[in-house]
Amino acid sequence: MSATTDGPRDATAVGTGIPLLASLSSGNVRAVVERNARVIRNQNWILLVSGFVEPVLYLLAMGLGMGALVGAVEGPRGAPIEYAAYIAPALLATSAMNGAIYDSTWNVFFKLRLSKLYQAMLQTSLGPLDVALGEILMALFRGLLYALGFLGVLTVLGLVTSWWAVLMVPAALLVAFGFAAFGMAVTSYLTTFQQMDLINFALLPMFLFSATLYPIEIYPEWIQWLIMAMPLWHGVELMRQLSVGHFDASTWVHVLYFVGMTVLGLALTTLRLRRLFLR
Repeated sequence: MSATTDGPRDATAVGTGIPLLASLSSGNVRAVVERNARVIRNQNWILLVSGFVEPVLYLLAMGLGMGALVGAVEGPRGAPIEYAAYIAPALLATSAMNGAIYDSTWNVFFKLRLSKLYQAMLQTSLGPLDVALGEILMALFRGLLYALGFLGVLTVLGLVTSWWAVLMVPAALLVAFGFAAFGMAVTSYLTTFQQMDLINFALLPMFLFSATLYPIEIYPEWIQWLIMAMPLWHGVELMRQLSVGHFDASTWVHVLYFVGMTVLGLALTTLRLRRLFLR
């Protein structure tokens, strides 16, 4: 069933006994996903993978280039590891973030403010939760592509040292889900292209300061607390632990951080779309 051919909204056809959910969702997220899948199929694939290139270049330049000068550094278990192997999981988290953010910000802004696509969708039986989930799932797909591609690069370079590293793929999906949900929520409040530049303004320092290229311990303690509040730091630390199979209580803290980020972002996006188009 297409999002553009459904009839008028009928809450009785939703099939849920919860009035709030009936007003937010028709249970037809698949229509949004199918529509976006057709767009991606006809899209320029060079543009689709563009966000994957930057972390790979950082890995080659910093990990293999500067890594020859740095030597071994302390890994999650306290054992020394190559510098390239130290930053590789962090760059995988960055790659997942880039894929999710691209789809959930610029693409969403175009559909929301320029093409008015969401307004048309919400005149059908689709609810704001259907639209939000459909868009976030497509951002998740891009994040998955980036994660698989980057893990393949790590394998070729010999930087995968444990079978536990396979878990970095679902972890990358969790990171992408959190950033996609929250990114779409933020984008729903922006109205101009100039405001969209604020997203890039926030992403760059978060990438540079989230212990991506060097340990967090080099900062004063008060700066460390600020960094630990950033979502990318949690993604970086989670990836590093999984890369060597090291698990402790902080592993679950990182996971729960992104679960909470996803729930909050999805709730904000759903309520915002409802406020904008279903008054």
